[in-house]
Amino acid sequence: MPRTVRGAIPSPNIWNTPQVYELENRAVDPDDIAGAAMRKLRPWQGATVLDIGCGTGYHLPGYAAEAARVIGVEPHRDLAAAARRRCAALPSVEVREAAAQDLPLPDASVDVAIARWAYFFGPGCEPGLRELSRVVRRGGAAFVLDLDATGGPFGRWFQRTVPAYSAPKVEAFWDRQGWQRRRLDLRMVFERRADLEAVLRIEFAPEVAEQAIAETPGLELAYPNVLRWRYF
Repeated sequence: MPRTVRGAIPSPNIWNTPQVYELENRAVDPDDIAGAAMRKLRPWQGATVLDIGCGTGYHLPGYAAEAARVIGVEPHRDLAAAARRRCAALPSVEVREAAAQDLPLPDASVDVAIARWAYFFGPGCEPGLRELSRVVRRGGAAFVLDLDATGGPFGRWFQRTVPAYSAPKVEAFWDRQGWQRRRLDLRMVFERRADLEAVLRIEFAPEVAEQAIAETPGLELAYPNVLRWRYF
C-alpha cells in the first residue's frame, strides 16, 4: 500500500523528518497567539473542528479540549497513524487519511476548518478551497496559517530556499478569493540549541540553513506568519 493517498502534495519537512518536526511544533508560538486570534474570530467551543494536514496530530488534543468533535485529515498514512496513537484516549477525536482537495466529509458538516502550514499556499490550491466551501456549514469559518515570506530573516531564508515563491502573487490570489488577513508576530522558542539547528536544517536549503544558524544566537527566533480567514 502506498504511504500516501492519491493527490497528496509532498511536504518537504514533516514527511521526511517527523521527529524533528515535533520539536518545531513544540517550539512554535508558545504564547498561543495564533490560537487566540482564531478563537476570537470564530470560537470553537462546542463546535466540530477540522484540522487539514494534521500531521502527527500535535494540535488535535488542544482543539479537543474545547470542541465537541475534532477531525484530523492527513494524506501521509504513517503520520495519520501517529496522530491516531496520540489521540487514542480522546473519544471526540478521529483521524482520516485524505488529501485537502478530497475531504471525506459530508456537505456542511464542519464549523471550523484550520490548516497550519499545510497545502493552502496560494495559486494551485483552488480544489482545496472548493472543498472548504462544501464542508464548512453556514456560520462557520476557515483559517489558513502560513509563513509571512516578506517578514524578517525567516522570510528571507525561505525566499532563498524557494526562489520561485512570489509573495505578491500569493497575496493577489487570496485577495481574489475574498479572504481576510492579519499578520501575526509569532516566535519559536527551543529548549536546546541542537533542536533549533535541527529545525532550521529541515526548513531551508543546506547552505541557507547554515547561514540561518550562524545568524541566530541563543534559543529563540522570530517567526512572522499571516493568518487568513473566511466566514461562510
